[in-house]
Amino acid sequence: MGIAEKIAEIEFEISRTQKNKATEYHLGLLKAKLAKYRQQLLEPSAKAGVKGDGFDVMKSGDARVALIGFPSVGKSTILSKLTKTHSEAASYEFTTLTCIPGVIDYNGANIQLLDLPGIIEGAAQGKGRGKQVIAVARTADLVMMMLDALKGDIQKDLLTKELEAMGIRLNTKKPDVYFKLKKTGGVKLTSMVPLTNVSEKLAQLILHEYKIHNCELVIREDITADQLIDVICGNRVYLPCIYVYNKVDQITIEEVDRIAHLPNCIVTSCEMGLNLDYLLDVMWEYLGLIMIFTKKPGNKPELDNENGIIMRSGCKVQHVCHSIHRDLADQCKYALVWGTSVKFSPQRVGLQHVMHHEDVIQIVTK
Repeated sequence: MGIAEKIAEIEFEISRTQKNKATEYHLGLLKAKLAKYRQQLLEPSAKAGVKGDGFDVMKSGDARVALIGFPSVGKSTILSKLTKTHSEAASYEFTTLTCIPGVIDYNGANIQLLDLPGIIEGAAQGKGRGKQVIAVARTADLVMMMLDALKGDIQKDLLTKELEAMGIRLNTKKPDVYFKLKKTGGVKLTSMVPLTNVSEKLAQLILHEYKIHNCELVIREDITADQLIDVICGNRVYLPCIYVYNKVDQITIEEVDRIAHLPNCIVTSCEMGLNLDYLLDVMWEYLGLIMIFTKKPGNKPELDNENGIIMRSGCKVQHVCHSIHRDLADQCKYALVWGTSVKFSPQRVGLQHVMHHEDVIQIVTK
């Protein structure tokens, strides 16, 4: 029996098992085995011969966005609309057969947008070229999931399942759990909060399934068995995701209103160019990008996008110094900042001061 067949067998066993206190240990072990087999499926075969053509392209710009979706949902059309790159678009499936990169110029930032081939059900098991597509998505800063408005909810559930099978968690945060392997000492499990989903016995069983007999595990929040398995595997990627429901011109206004009020969802019509400006605004917000302007002593700041510095939200003066020159942080005496991050403008701050969008900074060296 191959790995794919074993995965299908365990998934069937999980689906037919009732979820209650009596079966929680059995389900926990099944989930641990399922994660192990999926991990084996992701690992490259030692007997692999010549490598095939990959999809990955060099990461460039200030951020990377991956377009994920089933065939013929409008990925190529939106790439052509948002960038200057032409991607072949047609009404038949599998028009795009490789990764096509484009660049969105927005608020002075260069955002790399990747048009990936359409995913089919079973992509995580290698159907189509799904494993390559999802592997590229793991390197992105944001996933933009393109959905057909006529069957969006079904597509959303299937795509989320395929991505989760490949270790991608959408719009969820990493569990607040400390895990460290040790050579001796047995399993030391400490819980900082009451656990309702994972008992100490279940945690021990899951660790035993992974042949882990010596480790330190500190649980700081109430987690599930799936989250504990994610922590043990250690290769999960947690990415923000925007669900873009395309072709809304083909559904009723009531349905459009329902979808628009769902969390992390945007309604668009790529063919008609509807709501694309708002999509760019939301993309900027989800990527957590900010613009910082610099000022030379005695001169006015140049408040235009060409002279701004693109940084990540939460960046400090130290990070701004590093983006200008690698030695500037060591030479920095203090900085003068104008903007919303300070109580009064200008304000003298140190290297650990957190910057805000459209702040102006002047570095004073020693």
